Amino acid sequence: MDTLFLARTQFAFTSIFHFFFIPLTLGLSIFTAILETAYVKTGKEKYKQLTKFWGHLFLINFAVGVVTGIVMEFQFGMSWSEYARFVGDIFGVPLAIETLLAFFVESTFLGIWIFGWERLPKTLHAASIWIVAFGSTMSAFWILVANSFMQSPTGYTMAAGASRPELVDIMALIFNPHVWQQFPHVLAGGIVTAGFFVIGISAWHLMRKGTNRNGYETSLKFGAIFAFIGTVVVILAGHSQMQHLLKTQPMKVAAAEALWESENPASFSLFTIGDEEGLKDVFSIRVPKLLSFLAYNSFEGEVRGIKNLQKEYEVQYGPGNYMPSIVTSYWSFRVMAGAGTLMLLIALLALYKVIRESYTFSPVTGALLFWSILLPWLANSSGWLLAEMGRQPWLVFGLLKTENGLSPVSVVSRGEMMISLAVFVMLYAALAVTDFLLMKKYAVAGIESGE
Repeated sequence: MDTLFLARTQFAFTSIFHFFFIPLTLGLSIFTAILETAYVKTGKEKYKQLTKFWGHLFLINFAVGVVTGIVMEFQFGMSWSEYARFVGDIFGVPLAIETLLAFFVESTFLGIWIFGWERLPKTLHAASIWIVAFGSTMSAFWILVANSFMQSPTGYTMAAGASRPELVDIMALIFNPHVWQQFPHVLAGGIVTAGFFVIGISAWHLMRKGTNRNGYETSLKFGAIFAFIGTVVVILAGHSQMQHLLKTQPMKVAAAEALWESENPASFSLFTIGDEEGLKDVFSIRVPKLLSFLAYNSFEGEVRGIKNLQKEYEVQYGPGNYMPSIVTSYWSFRVMAGAGTLMLLIALLALYKVIRESYTFSPVTGALLFWSILLPWLANSSGWLLAEMGRQPWLVFGLLKTENGLSPVSVVSRGEMMISLAVFVMLYAALAVTDFLLMKKYAVAGIESGE
């Protein structure tokens, strides 16, 4: 294992683990705000109980998520110092705004919300959790502004000697088309994550036939609506994002489909087993013309293949291998799409149950609703793998290759990288166990625990 492999493994591990918490924070903050709004409008005590219960779980997730995010900042200077030097003039702007504005707004008003019960007027207290939800959303937005520069650089000019990009148009950075494709997808993913989290825990309590059934029935109703809306939006946003990627990162789309040769019309791969070099397919099932339809909303249209794009990139960027890991891209897309399809079906099932006011489940239905908690995390993680691995070999697309963003070996040695990776794994394992035990404790304790 060389230093580059260790650094990439370390960053992949910490970023995916950190992203476990982001969608739930996004979704639960909005969900909690909706419940408290219902309490303010109706005055019903059950909505206050539900607000405190789901808000308590939100607080646990938020706290652990903050700790895991700190490590991300350190890694830019430790393992990826050349990357930090290269993009610092641009990358630092959205990160600073996210920290100094969005995160401080979020954390400040979260404190007001926690300690403001029975001290603030109900309307002002509810407003504080809405501001928390807004701050969480803005935090995600500014992080995605930074990430979108890596995916599709804009608003910059190269410094003398092409040493680094310099920001010349902050509005172009903010209104980067990639941001406005990626942001709705991520926000909807957060809503989906929270929706299925609520569905799973509510269904578990209803299966136990314990006390406060009315509260869990109400939670399931809100969660089912939340999950269904989020799933529909995330699918539509993902479809739009794929069409955008055909213009900005066609290699990522080709890799996700294992499409080696350009096709017009292009077929969609349901299942393919082949070699990494694309010399042959051992087994393949493809649907004729479907990829062209997904790409252009028409059964005609060329989708460029991996081999053709490799030749184009060699002319544009010089000799080199511009193909990402086809296996990783292909299967991460299918895991994401498969999980999304299952989520839509289960959200429809949950919605059907609440419309019919049927809150008694068979063991199979109850288990299906409970374990559906895992699906959004599976979709979120595989989606980010596709987004980041499908961009390779670029760290900043078209400007900086991943291998050139690494800290020099003279600064961070292979041994030091191995030690830091081991430390991060142990630290995150401890955080994962702590988070799981706390979430399990309060989720099992139920609505009464939030009082």
